[in-house]
Amino acid sequence: MAGSNLSKILLIGGTGYIGKFIAEASVKAGHPAFVLTRESTLTNPAKSSIINKFKDLSVNLVILRTKMDLYDHQSLVKAIKQVDVVISTVARSHLADQDKIISAIKVAGNVKFVAIAPPRDKVVILGDGNPKAVFNKEEDIAAYTIKAVDDPRYVSATVYCLRHVLA
Repeated sequence: MAGSNLSKILLIGGTGYIGKFIAEASVKAGHPAFVLTRESTLTNPAKSSIINKFKDLSVNLVILRTKMDLYDHQSLVKAIKQVDVVISTVARSHLADQDKIISAIKVAGNVKFVAIAPPRDKVVILGDGNPKAVFNKEEDIAAYTIKAVDDPRYVSATVYCLRHVLA
C-alpha cells in the first residue's frame, strides 16, 4: 500500500500511550506516518522500545531540536507542511497547549483532517450513558481513528476520540 494516494499523517504525542497505537495503525493501513518527537526522546531508555518499533515500521521521526515542544511555532509549521492530516494525542498536561497546534495548522494551510484530544466544553455520550460494561482496546481506537482519515465525510473536520477509564 505504501506509495499510494493515502494521506500522510503527523502524530503529535505519538510516543505516548495511545499515540503509539495510532502510529502503528497508520502504517498498517498504508499511510506514510510521521511522529513529532523531541530529540531527548530518542535517547530516553523508557521510550527505546517504541522508537525501535517505529524504525522497524518505517515511521518517519520528525525531530524537535528544542525543549519548547509545542511552543516552537516554526518547527510545528514546518512539520505540518509535510503532511495532510494531524493527529494529536498529547498528554493531559498538554491539552491546553493544543491551541499552538491549531495555530500552526492554520499557518501551514494544507491540513484536511484533524483528530485531537477531547474538547473541554462538550462531550456527546452515545446511548443512555449507563452502559453495563465498556471495553475499548487501544488498537480499536487507533484503527477507528485511521479509518476516518481518508473518509470523505470527515474532510475539513475535527474528530474527537474519547477514551474513558471507569474507576
